[in-house]
Amino acid sequence: MEERMRGIGRLARESGLTVSALRFYDGAGVLVPAHVDPHSSYRWYSDDQVLVARLVARLRRVGMPLADIRRVIEHRDDPAVVDAVLEAHLRRLEDGLADARRELLHARSLLAQESAMTVVRTTSTALIDGLRAVRSAVGTDPELPMLSGVLLDAGEDGVRVVASDRYRLAVRTLTAELDGPAVSAILPVALVDDLLALTASGPATVRVEGPDLTVEAGGRVLGGRRVDADFPDYRPLVRESGSHQVDVDVARFRQELDAAPTRTVPTGPDGAEETATVLTLGDVELGVNREFLLQALDAEGAGQLVLDLDGPLAPLALRDPARPGDVTLLMPIRLT
Repeated sequence: MEERMRGIGRLARESGLTVSALRFYDGAGVLVPAHVDPHSSYRWYSDDQVLVARLVARLRRVGMPLADIRRVIEHRDDPAVVDAVLEAHLRRLEDGLADARRELLHARSLLAQESAMTVVRTTSTALIDGLRAVRSAVGTDPELPMLSGVLLDAGEDGVRVVASDRYRLAVRTLTAELDGPAVSAILPVALVDDLLALTASGPATVRVEGPDLTVEAGGRVLGGRRVDADFPDYRPLVRESGSHQVDVDVARFRQELDAAPTRTVPTGPDGAEETATVLTLGDVELGVNREFLLQALDAEGAGQLVLDLDGPLAPLALRDPARPGDVTLLMPIRLT
């Protein structure tokens, strides 16, 4: 048998994998030897495993997870399955590259923030409407200062205002012009509330210079200092629509929400409970915080919305088809 096979050293040379890597993939169940000598434990591989080893080497060079590599190998005779796995990984790589570019831009702006100034120019209506739409999602936990205000995220791909309290996330895109380096600055909630009290008319300008913020809007000039914290990376949560999508009329959906059943569910090992409103979207039953959902609907106003999600434990997304860059996400309440 051993004469018809190749040893682990030869396979390493033919595939580009190291001997230690081949041992690792054996243990991981990705590339198991065709034969292991019961006395010496030496691994022997068949001819057709050369192709598999080379495939593993290429996929690992692009960072594919072992579970996906195993799936490619198991279904290598099914092009549809293989193509789906490869395309999904390619999308992850492209998203990761976009994230890396953005983080490097922000790193550059941090290095230059002592001397550089970023100016965002928009209208008072756009700024105040955007802030009002996300205000209810601002966090109040003193242990999480990074969630205690509204993020102004301005870069080459647009200007957004974002807020989250961990249980919900609201994102609104502003029609705006950017002058200066990319910046991510958290506006303190006191400044946000002062802006919401203004009349929405005329142009608006937000200046970020180091820790200082200056906002001209509604005929007033307001100042403050940015929250000294880094807002969590929200973008991976808002990239794609879910597998279940339902078009709803906001007014009718409010009526359905009033009539929706509720369920009392435990929230932790200490016996605490909360009341979840039970929604049925397609064939998915979902528990939500009714107050949070109503606040999200208030921010949307009247008209049509798309509700989507990927399952009972995935966030419920509210999207306006007319504003594809905007979304409100609500974390579900576990019903069982």
